Amino acid sequence: QVQLVESGGGLVQAGGSLRFSCAASGRAFITYAMGWFRQAPAKEREFVAAITWSAKNTDIADSVKGRFTISRDNAKNTVYLQMNSLKPEDTAVYYCASSYAGIATRTDEYEYWGQGTQVTVSS
Repeated sequence: QVQLVESGGGLVQAGGSLRFSCAASGRAFITYAMGWFRQAPAKEREFVAAITWSAKNTDIADSVKGRFTISRDNAKNTVYLQMNSLKPEDTAVYYCASSYAGIATRTDEYEYWGQGTQVTVSS
């Protein structure tokens, strides 16, 4: 069992920045790939970014490439999502998730999910 708790959401103006943190507890964090997803109102949950357990490999969605960065600190059992140059279309609830299978982009490849944190980007 893995428990994930996100923090760092809020209201920001377009062009601004936010950093999410996702703290993990439970089973060995270091063995899991971690991902970030988001879900806007009336839309399906979509992949944002993922990182392998070693942090040697990452995958970033085209819609946020060049603006968002994923990283992790295994000593702190925490994964981060740095979001720069935010746009109104980035408004969504953001979720972190863990995948024992490795870096992945589909929601069904992740076993554990956080409760989500809201980001609202105003124009």
